[in-house]
Amino acid sequence: MEKFDLQGNPVRALNSALHQEQARMKEFEVSNPGGKHNVACGARYPCSVTIHGHVGYYCAGMNQQADIVIHGNAGPGLAENMMSGSVRVHGNASQYCGATSHGGLLVIQGDAAARCGISMKGSDIVVGGSIGHMSAFMAQSGRLVVCGDTGDSLGDSIYEARMYVRGRVGSLGTDCIEKPMEPEHTEELQALLEKAGMEHRADEFRRYGSARRLYNFEVDNADAY
Repeated sequence: MEKFDLQGNPVRALNSALHQEQARMKEFEVSNPGGKHNVACGARYPCSVTIHGHVGYYCAGMNQQADIVIHGNAGPGLAENMMSGSVRVHGNASQYCGATSHGGLLVIQGDAAARCGISMKGSDIVVGGSIGHMSAFMAQSGRLVVCGDTGDSLGDSIYEARMYVRGRVGSLGTDCIEKPMEPEHTEELQALLEKAGMEHRADEFRRYGSARRLYNFEVDNADAY
């Protein structure tokens, strides 16, 4: 195991180690992050990174293949543009976590703030608590699972991402509607909940997605564009 103490030491050293071929299949332990920014960004190879403490903005951004666990809270931009691998937070996450993420699994045990999963492009995001407003804005593909409640304007201008919500939805955004839970959706959601370590049943959730009214311009919908 390779250990990094970020108290008085630069984050750059950790990130540089995660960018090297030698990181493949290694275990990294990070202590005293102290809310520092850009921790464990750009990890390129399959490895495990365990962070003990709170992190600032853009932690685990651009992750490729690594499995990153944060024992604390995360600031804005967690796992932004993640490509693959996994990121798990044993706490809460701030704004726009998982933004533009292309793949991989992001799990937040607690709550996530506004704009969770905006413009997601194929990742899976599972939130054990609630999320804030404008989440999944322009989400193109992937799946967002919320075990708690959501804020207003959920899924505004959404494309083909699927959203599953167990609690109350504040309001739906433009062109977002509730959709029926078919057997295929129940099956995929149950598998995703189990993968994320959540104990809820898939039949407790409702599904939301695009009404596809904004795919082509219609003058009657001009005010919605």
